[in-house]
Amino acid sequence: MKILISDRIGAACPEMVLAVIEAQVLNSSSNGKLWHEFEYEIQALKTTLTLEGINKRPEIAATRQIYKILGKDPNRYRPSAEALCRRILRGIPIYQVNTLVDIINFVSVKTGFSIGGFDLNAIQGDLQLCAGTTKDEFEAIGRGKLNVDGLPLFHDRFGGIGTPTSDHERTKIRLNTQQTLMIINGYSGESGMDNAVKLTHDLLEKYAELSAFDVKWVRWANAI
Repeated sequence: MKILISDRIGAACPEMVLAVIEAQVLNSSSNGKLWHEFEYEIQALKTTLTLEGINKRPEIAATRQIYKILGKDPNRYRPSAEALCRRILRGIPIYQVNTLVDIINFVSVKTGFSIGGFDLNAIQGDLQLCAGTTKDEFEAIGRGKLNVDGLPLFHDRFGGIGTPTSDHERTKIRLNTQQTLMIINGYSGESGMDNAVKLTHDLLEKYAELSAFDVKWVRWANAI
């Protein structure tokens, strides 16, 4: 699979880095040990972060900045990492979805990166990251139609599959997903990306019976 980055996205954030992970896994409806570890991270976040400080995390601030450059209001369309952190600090429980999605949410909360999670077999052809337009129809997971005009948007052959705000119903991770594609969106550059990839690998190995793991690094200048 090739990953292409449009010139508009590249020019708006030339330092961006994508960590594109393909993994062979075994999903499950839930994992108590994973959730216990996630709860520990949630409690730690409550002691180290304030609501006012969430959007100052470098990874979240950089994602919000590219939204603004592309013409999207990040206070109305929040990056997923920001939205998760806000839920935690407002005392709203994080949903348990399934083990793979819970792992993605764990990594996102801990690192501040918004992460796309997809069933690899549901993706058709190569991917391109571009700015969404009014012509893009997008059925966001759990929230219905999402206006993706001005959002960074991954496209496959049939249309949009994911933004830093939400992923699409068509390509979402399901309970029977065994081949997953995860994209860590590093709009703040390389800092912290290695740690996010390692944490993802370790959690998949511990809780999702990881049998294969491959990561490719994608930049505007050398999109694969």
